[in-house]
Amino acid sequence: MARRKLEYLGEPTLAQVMRRPRWILALLLALGIAVLFSALAQWQAGVAVQSQQQAEIDTEAVRPLADVAAIDKGVTDAGAGVVVTLNGAFVADDFDVVSPRDNAGVTGAWVVGRLATEGPHAAPGANLSVAVGWAPTVADAERAAKVLAADPELLGSLEITGRYMPPEAPQAPDSDEDPFTMHAMTPAALANLWSEVSGPVYSGYLVLHDDAGSRAVIAAADLDPVDSVAPLPVDAVNWLNVFYALEWLVFGGFAIFFWYRLARDAWEKEHEMMLLEAEAERDAESNPETNPTADSEA
Repeated sequence: MARRKLEYLGEPTLAQVMRRPRWILALLLALGIAVLFSALAQWQAGVAVQSQQQAEIDTEAVRPLADVAAIDKGVTDAGAGVVVTLNGAFVADDFDVVSPRDNAGVTGAWVVGRLATEGPHAAPGANLSVAVGWAPTVADAERAAKVLAADPELLGSLEITGRYMPPEAPQAPDSDEDPFTMHAMTPAALANLWSEVSGPVYSGYLVLHDDAGSRAVIAAADLDPVDSVAPLPVDAVNWLNVFYALEWLVFGGFAIFFWYRLARDAWEKEHEMMLLEAEAERDAESNPETNPTADSEA
């Protein structure tokens, strides 16, 4: 049998039920929970939007490499992408090729070298991977590396500048390639190809700038300077935290809705009981045999 739709019998109204002390106290509790969740949402939103008052790192001001990098540490956020100056000499036997590399939107290859660093702007006797220049093809880059290796006098004791960059993730060569093929600027991997490495190796690498200290090296190998691009600013908004903030607001709204749903359920239950009592009275009046009060009066 289908359930009959309830007929609400006047008072109490829903508003009257909600104004009862127990439901007022329940409302205060729900509001307190909503305020707590709103405060958590505000805190989460504050975390999501990073403070713009933080000191921005000036990556273009030239600084000594020793000021932004240490040989016993990885590349830090404060050191990544900073233009640095240092002294050192390229090791003639340790030029390699890394490909593919884009320069001004054109794919080619880098000639990379090993710089034995000197003080005072870098750790004396350390080793630094350097992207020396760009060539349009791997063959051109290999020829340039041979030209540089054949002229040790050109490579000695230079004062150079460049952008200090974090290492790239290593990439294994394809199955049909030479196992020593380099596809990424990974100093730890390059160090395995170098000869007689006695000192420490910087974890980052240098993109050589075309200036007075390095121009002769780049020109002698007929290379183009490698694009040196300042790092993009960090996204100021953490969208995951924004999502969490919205979740807290939803939870706060649900606390109010939950109170409303409980109050309405109580109101409906009260009217349902009133309806059942009214039906019982009508049944008793229509069936006197089942009404002991009516029999006694007779």
